[in-house]
Amino acid sequence: MESLLVSALVVAIAEIGDKTQLLAIILATRFKKPVPIILGILVATLANHALAALAGSLVSDLFDGAWFRWAIAISFIAMAAWALIPDKVDDDMPGGAGRYGVFLTTTIAFFLVEMGDKTQIATVALGARFHNVPLVAAGTTLGMMAANAPAVYFGEAVTKVVPLKYVRLGAALIFLGLGIWAAVEAMG
Repeated sequence: MESLLVSALVVAIAEIGDKTQLLAIILATRFKKPVPIILGILVATLANHALAALAGSLVSDLFDGAWFRWAIAISFIAMAAWALIPDKVDDDMPGGAGRYGVFLTTTIAFFLVEMGDKTQIATVALGARFHNVPLVAAGTTLGMMAANAPAVYFGEAVTKVVPLKYVRLGAALIFLGLGIWAAVEAMG
């Protein structure tokens, strides 16, 4: 249960102001169809984060040793620094849903934009840390949905209400705490 709750909390906070959340806001204001957008985010995140958690778990099984535990600790600390950097959405997103519809456009866009994103990398690290792919993937997906569903429904108003600077700082502190926790475990 710890892996589910920690994963959900870490990703929910890290997602605030992230490029995928900005993408959710753009899709919501462009298409004005929240249900297919939210379902697309859910499907894309489940697929992406299940693969990321699996990769983290498999890699940690292959490289089980003190140096790998230190690498996990350092990766969380690096994520803390990365969380402080605001994200921006690239301007090369297509103008409409085209022939694929809102759901499929959202699913594909989210899956691709999440590649190499801080929440995906955090999911890899969480998978390596907890060795529980289903609960890590479920937790990180829950965190993504907790951050993105309100963004879809409230669009740009969310970015005016939430002090992103402080949320990024909170995310950085959580990642730093996880890094310190992993470092303490690597020592003992």
